[in-house]
Amino acid sequence: MADEATKPAETADKKAQPQVKLDMSQLKSSYCNVANVTSTREEVVLNFGINQNWDLGQKAMDVELLHRVILSPFAAKRLSGMLTKLLQEYESRYGALT
Repeated sequence: MADEATKPAETADKKAQPQVKLDMSQLKSSYCNVANVTSTREEVVLNFGINQNWDLGQKAMDVELLHRVILSPFAAKRLSGMLTKLLQEYESRYGALT
């Protein structure tokens, strides 16, 4: 009986969540092989760019930063969780990243 009492609440919660529709009409993709993060109390800043120096023996790297994404700490925490889950799934399929 306890299960029956909780079912309507669970169904109501699922119905209350809005459906998210993604508009990808303006979406642009680009390749980045460098990421940098910084933060303040109010925001987390993600910088993405390209390192075009493929010689590992160089003393300096020229990195062209192309994109900056600024998130609230709450959004950054959600992103961190999603990336953690994604990488766990990736490693279970393809092996551990080193």
